[in-house]
Amino acid sequence: MNKKVFTLSIVVAATVFSGCTKNEVSKQEVKPSHKLAFSEVSVPTKDYEKRRVRPTSAVTLDGKTKKIGFNTILRSGDKVGDGIYGMIFDVNGQPIYEKDGAVKISNSNDFSSLIPVGDKLFMISHFETRPAAMYLTELEQSKDGYLKPISTKNIDFSSVNGLWVPCAGSVTPWSSHLGSEEYEPNAAKVKANGSINDYYDQMADYYEGNLQALNPYDYGWTPEIKILNEKGDVNVTKHYAMGRFAHELSYVMPDEKTVFLSDDGTNVGLFMFVADKKRDLSSGTLYATKWEQRSNKGAGSADLKWVNLGHSSNTQIKKALNKKLTFKDIFESAKANEEMSCPSSFTSINTTMGHECLKVKDGMDEVASRLESRRYAAIKGATTEFRKMEGITYNSNDNILYLSMSAIAYGMEDSAKKGKENLKYDGGGNNDIRLKYNACGAVYGLNMLSFSNAHDLNGSKIESKFVPNFMYSLVEGRPNKSVEGNTCSLDSLANPDNITYIPNTKTLIIGEDSGSGHQNDFIWSYNLEDKKLTRILTTPYGSETTSPYYYNNIGGHGYLMTVIQHPYGEGDALTKEEDMPSKASDVRETRAYTGYFGPLPVITK
Repeated sequence: MNKKVFTLSIVVAATVFSGCTKNEVSKQEVKPSHKLAFSEVSVPTKDYEKRRVRPTSAVTLDGKTKKIGFNTILRSGDKVGDGIYGMIFDVNGQPIYEKDGAVKISNSNDFSSLIPVGDKLFMISHFETRPAAMYLTELEQSKDGYLKPISTKNIDFSSVNGLWVPCAGSVTPWSSHLGSEEYEPNAAKVKANGSINDYYDQMADYYEGNLQALNPYDYGWTPEIKILNEKGDVNVTKHYAMGRFAHELSYVMPDEKTVFLSDDGTNVGLFMFVADKKRDLSSGTLYATKWEQRSNKGAGSADLKWVNLGHSSNTQIKKALNKKLTFKDIFESAKANEEMSCPSSFTSINTTMGHECLKVKDGMDEVASRLESRRYAAIKGATTEFRKMEGITYNSNDNILYLSMSAIAYGMEDSAKKGKENLKYDGGGNNDIRLKYNACGAVYGLNMLSFSNAHDLNGSKIESKFVPNFMYSLVEGRPNKSVEGNTCSLDSLANPDNITYIPNTKTLIIGEDSGSGHQNDFIWSYNLEDKKLTRILTTPYGSETTSPYYYNNIGGHGYLMTVIQHPYGEGDALTKEEDMPSKASDVRETRAYTGYFGPLPVITK
């Protein structure tokens, strides 16, 4: 490949405020922006359209139009050099096989980062399975900006006992890959033989089927991968200091120490980590938010307060992991009465794991705060009622954080399930969030409090310039069953998933992970000024759009990375999930796509 210097530009600027009262919404400084627009893609109506990847054909920047498309870098199962993209390996570096004897290859490609190292360009890709995989791919960039894979190889996670269900991710300001481990196993449910349930037990394939070799507390963390040199050597770390829950992704702010962490599932929390040192996520203080509702209109709004879960480090929590601590080593539990009340000295909580009466054992608070972060947050009074919390991105122009919620449901309702009275998700808990059911979801904006006034609920100062104090609905999906196979309006969102902001353009990119909401999932461009949604991608049956992520300048070109996960892999409103693969006319159609929109023009400040 030609020698060249790559420039990586993501998010750099932040606005600093002073003089706000504790409950005041930050005043936003609106900065000049470029005019960016994508050509719109129509709704697929014909069967052949519903089987295709249909991308926007052009982007217009400040009146100049450039033809673009969706360019595939790799599909799952592709062989590049000596590697097969998406092949799954065990702890000994041996391929894992399916029951029919075929090598196990994942079609669940997810977040893929672009990371320049010296004169080379690499891509790190997640595969969202159990056992899971990450791949390091070297790319060649042509003069006109197109990307071609040169080699690909599996990244070894045996030093941290394997990788579990990596979902979305981000690139840190210091150009490392920050991943995730979603849907942490419920350690309270481990049986004598090591089993929890079918979902967890599949992880035993990493240890040649040995369930006893598994420890549920090894999974549910934030992995960071640093590429050390142009040879592609990597360092793998799981950041135990940042807490264990169903990590969708972690997003590092421009101060290089504040990290926002989304928690995907039912009855989950929103977390913030403030590292002790810049560019070092190995130790710091973990916080969880408390939603103090202002309005129940639409997807609602609330003041945000922050509950301090304490300080810890990777080193301290690794000691606990090495001891093979169990749930019963950390908590005492008791049975609730029929009114869902708990005995005195026990705290009543309602989280992903359901209603529980728990008490942290003496001396176990630090361990509980990290091994059981969501349960511990609930015990401390934080809100654990969010539903399907997904993507995070940051608008550096206006100092606003964006967070997508795939559905406004269950714990986010007012003691209800899908609009009907039901205590399952609020009984025994705080019932902080009290909104109307909307299965189509929403994207929220989070305004920042002046850093000089940022304190936790106990009055202690939070050592960060980026502390949200107000959360509000930005754009919502609209339920509409008028078109067969779709329960959300085709002109609005259906289950927003991952999001990315294009700086200096007032443009938010929103991907979908929808089943019945939209029969075919879309990616949208949302203009924050005129509040207009523009459809820029439609995907084949049964797939989801995962991890759109914007890079402004790599080698003089911009990229909007996008993955089309598991085509024909999920059911929709018309097709049962188990029948979906039969809709594919050829097994090759089920392979996932990792690629990008572009090459895009570089956007100057």
